[in-house]
Amino acid sequence: MATAEALHRRGLLDALLAAGAVRAPQAGHFAGIAIDATKVDRRAWPHHLPGPADTPLAADMATIEAQLAARALALGVEIRRGVAVTGLDDLGDEVVVHAGDVELRARWLVGCDGGRSTVRRLAGFEFVGTEPEFTAYSALVDIANPEVLQPGRHATSTGFYMSQPGRIAVADFDGGAYDRSLPVTREHLQSVLRRVSATDVTLSALHLATTFTDRARVASTYVRGRVLLAGDAAHVHSALGGQGLNAGLGDAMNLGWKLAAAVRGTAPSDLLETYDAERRPVGQWLLDWTRAQVALMRPGAPARAIEGVVRDLADTRDGATVFAGQLWGVAQRYDLGGGHPLVGRSAPDLEFEDGSRLAAHLHEGRGVLVDLDAARPWRHVMAPWGDRIRSVTGPVRDARGLEALLVRPDGVVAWATDGPGVAGELEAVATQWFGAATGATSQESRARKRFHAYTCRIARPSRPAVR
Repeated sequence: MATAEALHRRGLLDALLAAGAVRAPQAGHFAGIAIDATKVDRRAWPHHLPGPADTPLAADMATIEAQLAARALALGVEIRRGVAVTGLDDLGDEVVVHAGDVELRARWLVGCDGGRSTVRRLAGFEFVGTEPEFTAYSALVDIANPEVLQPGRHATSTGFYMSQPGRIAVADFDGGAYDRSLPVTREHLQSVLRRVSATDVTLSALHLATTFTDRARVASTYVRGRVLLAGDAAHVHSALGGQGLNAGLGDAMNLGWKLAAAVRGTAPSDLLETYDAERRPVGQWLLDWTRAQVALMRPGAPARAIEGVVRDLADTRDGATVFAGQLWGVAQRYDLGGGHPLVGRSAPDLEFEDGSRLAAHLHEGRGVLVDLDAARPWRHVMAPWGDRIRSVTGPVRDARGLEALLVRPDGVVAWATDGPGVAGELEAVATQWFGAATGATSQESRARKRFHAYTCRIARPSRPAVR
């Protein structure tokens, strides 16, 4: 759901659905244990509103990449493929990237080049974690004797396998010995499947195969000088639970607007440092989330006993809600300070009476102030940030008791109030995330002064003299 929200906030969700993405019928799974979406209690997330991005999506990587590439090209981005990075120099005020005979200069370099990242290695990032326990295979196959394999997912004494018509998945607890070390041949995959399933299954054809392990590592920092990491370059883990794409797009949404502000020269001095502070804990959580699934998949009676307990918990309403909150990203919250429970969370997709939604106002990548109280026009406070923050006025169909909220370009709530607030607090938050104010017209300045006086009277009522 977090990925669907990100695409929705950049105007890409409808295009992805039109290109073949489908609404997922399940909430996801944990170590192969399906989470029933019908048992999820959405009332547990009072900050979340139903909307176009409310249902998890199922889409192949090729479709998603095609949509992202099309958007990049439409924005004037030049994409060079087949150009391998061979060296880099961080000069303090710029980075020089060497790609064979080509030399490129940029103010910042972002390594998004996968789990075996060349950028991460050349820039000297420390990459710490744990070694793998298994090699997993996912393959499209023809089976000569499919009746010998039980359909569905099955744990065995050496791993587990899953069989569906034309597709198999196998986890072989070999310490990750085979992953990408040799090509996956029909003969090798058949040997592994026979050993794990304890059958004489015969593969008559292998059409496509991929492997992965449960190696779990995370960069000790995502920012080192002028070089930053995102996606698998910053964190690697098993594909269990399908969280890799979610984490990578989450990194991109968090970093993109901050890096753009730094390039424009409007970013506060420590803005890029908040990328590491906010996203590295998510990467660390993801490693632990996948490690816990590996523990349930290990061969042997102890893991089967734990699996039974988890399966029973996941089948309850509370259990399904907890798992879905983690899998969908709804439970995620950045520690941004501030007393309002919405601060640090993904903003509710408020629906205005004209039919528009908050997500549509985030398409252009600016911050958004949602002003729901005509009596106290908070938009006047934001006038000096008009080039970076868009003001949108209510009313909305379900305000959830809110009077106003300031949303970062990545859709995270930076400030919110349910009632009388202090204008100075909003200004401080705007400065923290969007940099210094650039000024306002004289009319706007007068309106801001009146608003300041009004909010101060509300926030600091006069007291009778003490006798």
